[in-house]
Amino acid sequence: MAQAIATSAICRAKARKSPEGQHQSVLGAQLPTLEKMLWGGTVVLLVDHAIHGELFSFSLRELLTVGVPMSVIMTAIWACWALYKSRKKTALEVQ
Repeated sequence: MAQAIATSAICRAKARKSPEGQHQSVLGAQLPTLEKMLWGGTVVLLVDHAIHGELFSFSLRELLTVGVPMSVIMTAIWACWALYKSRKKTALEVQ
């Protein structure tokens, strides 16, 4: 959830600073997708924890051993997807 909040703040700040149509980095252009993925994961985990009665009983150990790796893996998958999408788009433009 912390990463989703931070990503949302960055997306909002970028939207205010840069005019529409300005060139963005490959990952910067796909940042809203990461934001949606993170918020979706947050909602699913909140529902799962609520169903199992664990809404307020999580531990720091669980956050560090499960939550952080899950966020890192999700971000890595998003980065690979964004780079693949960018290369595919570039290849189509060349043809």
